Amino acid sequence: MSHVLSSGWASAEQARLFFEAQLAFRTDPADLAADLLAGEERIVVIDTRSAGHYAEGHIPGAISFPHATMNPATTAALARDKVYVCYCDGIGCNGSTRGACKLAALGFQVKELIGGLHWWRQDGFAVATGSEPGVLQTGGIACGC
Repeated sequence: MSHVLSSGWASAEQARLFFEAQLAFRTDPADLAADLLAGEERIVVIDTRSAGHYAEGHIPGAISFPHATMNPATTAALARDKVYVCYCDGIGCNGSTRGACKLAALGFQVKELIGGLHWWRQDGFAVATGSEPGVLQTGGIACGC
């Protein structure tokens, strides 16, 4: 008996809906970098880690907004016409999920960066340090998709 098939499988339509939903909720480093390099103004990148971790290294252009500090008062100045892309350290960290969940609960449009800062670096994209957001100036490796 097949281990892969032993738990069943979805119909083609169920699979399409599932993967379509994943694309609506997540983005990857290559797509985010392409938008940052193009100056896409509808995207705001949120580093959901602590300010100290942000200063050690963050995605250029990202703002530091630790998920633990997100609430109606601290998000009041955020624009409602933007899409907020949340990230944290990587797949072993759920700070981006917590941040995205909190922002969505407060009525903001959000996506989560797949793999967080770890996959960002792994794909060869630049990292800024210090307390200023910085600007992404060059791309990393091109996505092979």
